[in-house]
Amino acid sequence: MLKKELQIFTFNDLLNHFPFRHIDKTSISTIASINFQTEYVQIVGRLLFVEVVGSGRGKRMVAMVKDKTGELELTWFHGVSYIQKNLIEGTDYLIFGKVSFFNSKAQIVHPEMEVFVPQKAGGKIFLEPVYPTTEKLKSKGINGRSFAKLTHQLFSQLQPTDIPENLSVQLLQKLKLLDRATAYRAAHFPKEEKEYEEAIRRLKFEEFFIAQVRLGLIRLQRHRANKGVVFEKVGNYFNEFYNHHLPFALTNAQKRVLKEIRMDTAKGHQMNRLLQGDVGSGKTIVALLSMLIAADNGFQSCIMAPTEILAQQHFKSITKLLQNTQIKVRLLTGSTKAKERREILHGLVEDSIHFVVGTHALIEEVVQFKNLGLVVVDEQHRFGVAQRAALWKKATIPPHVLVMTATPIPRTLAMTAYGDLDYSVMDELPPGRQSITTVTRNEMKRASVMDFVKSEIAKGRQAYFIYPLIEESEKVNYEDLMQGYEQVKSFFPDHQYNIAMLHGKMPNELKEANMLKFSSGEAHIMVATTVIEVGVDVPNASVMVIESSEKFGLSQLHQLRGRVGRGSEKSYCILITGSKLSNEAKERLQVMCATNDGFKIAEKDLELRGPGDIEGTRQSGALNFKLASIVNDKILLELAKTEADALLNEDMDLNLESNLPIKKFLLSEKGKTGWSKIS
Repeated sequence: MLKKELQIFTFNDLLNHFPFRHIDKTSISTIASINFQTEYVQIVGRLLFVEVVGSGRGKRMVAMVKDKTGELELTWFHGVSYIQKNLIEGTDYLIFGKVSFFNSKAQIVHPEMEVFVPQKAGGKIFLEPVYPTTEKLKSKGINGRSFAKLTHQLFSQLQPTDIPENLSVQLLQKLKLLDRATAYRAAHFPKEEKEYEEAIRRLKFEEFFIAQVRLGLIRLQRHRANKGVVFEKVGNYFNEFYNHHLPFALTNAQKRVLKEIRMDTAKGHQMNRLLQGDVGSGKTIVALLSMLIAADNGFQSCIMAPTEILAQQHFKSITKLLQNTQIKVRLLTGSTKAKERREILHGLVEDSIHFVVGTHALIEEVVQFKNLGLVVVDEQHRFGVAQRAALWKKATIPPHVLVMTATPIPRTLAMTAYGDLDYSVMDELPPGRQSITTVTRNEMKRASVMDFVKSEIAKGRQAYFIYPLIEESEKVNYEDLMQGYEQVKSFFPDHQYNIAMLHGKMPNELKEANMLKFSSGEAHIMVATTVIEVGVDVPNASVMVIESSEKFGLSQLHQLRGRVGRGSEKSYCILITGSKLSNEAKERLQVMCATNDGFKIAEKDLELRGPGDIEGTRQSGALNFKLASIVNDKILLELAKTEADALLNEDMDLNLESNLPIKKFLLSEKGKTGWSKIS
């Protein structure tokens, strides 16, 4: 049952099933002291009676206990017959559990109980571990305290050598860390609180440190094993564009990232770089300049985007920038006509096409290159590992890889989930961009929001209205959007306003036609689902209205907001909400109104959601920490990364005698974790 419920298969699994709290068994409260602020309580009470009430699904067991100060009700909904057999009326029990209130009366549901044995007077504090368990295990009598007995039995049979050290003596001394065997024992059965804190610090550091060393080794292995094409020079294509056609001065962040890419591509090993930047930070221009360096060295480049809309957007902006140069750029998507497709395939093999922009269509086997040197993957989390790998195989020597994401990634997450990549951060917006004013409005204020949108349209601006994908059903989504569309039309009548609509299930021709209407300025308003989240670039749009904004995550709200403020005019984002908001929704919306900084928003998003959602994008076990938290233990993570980098800089093969413990540990763990490389 432990296997099925908690994935505890071995003694090592039990050792790593840590208690979530310790209770001082000598600290006992009275029933009278329980109030609405009490969360967990430990009391000693005599069992007065036990009875089963109700039937079927409503069946439950109720007991009453009393001490000198009052009475308290205990309730069980599961494992009733088993628990009833083991309770004896008239016996004194030590009772621990979470307090809840029913009809203003305190009770404990599914308490942990054992026959009370008085402690000797003047005895030491006894910290007893309480472990996570499940309702099914509780119903079989395996509660949080039962684990204490199991674990105690395990420790009584273990020798210190059974928990071998995996950190060097020098590191233990430098950071004043407990040895591993002591730390494990103290994490379960500490003598005092200070010892417990030291044990947890040691074990959290170990989790971070092992992760950073492992990621560092993957990165070093990639640098050694993956031979890459060499971009020896910056030539005419780059210089001509940079000196005569670049429409604006680069930011310092863009210059820094270009320098990093330039150094990577000249080394002779495959570049594998993650470029993360906020919406509007100018990632596309960095990708384009990198592709021009590839062209200067006789290599072709491709950009793979997750949607046709985004691929077309990249194609349009790149062709516009390169219109007065000799560079040939083509677009290849699922809807490219057969004749044009044949021309593109021929041009790629003949090397008459320098750059190709496309969707998944690029990874089809029929697409072959004469000399592919650089692959740019936009919004990489939308592609699977196998899909990306299919592109690398289109060249004899693997091409350089630049992965771009418009979702700013908190440093702590990048260090753990993306530590096997070299990564660049663009945290600076191009000059001339005004910050977007963001406000929340209750749906009761809809009329005033519509009046504001009308005033912006009267100035010659345009507006987005975004509706959430509430259900997984296409039919319901479409109906939600259509209701929204009709609602917008009721405020903006046909004879005065032109409204376009966009959603994911539209035929491509209609999508393109509606996007063209909006981008050309023919349509005043675009009513859409989150299909416009990335890549849609209409500088004249100055208002973003997001309906039911409480249903969106922070990063998605930030991405949507990034569709406005792309021109020189003042822009606005209006978050319309329902009347009932959860505390978390309120917090999300407050953050959106307080800052336009995507990195601050990403940090908050990580705090609120945890790393799980983003971790899923990596197909990697990097964040399966038992104790450590990249949100709460940032300082420890930074320390672990610094120490891991120092260790690998000195001894990348872990051959020094002092590093043999960690080498031995990593070899013993090989295959147990789901680590994978992005490529």
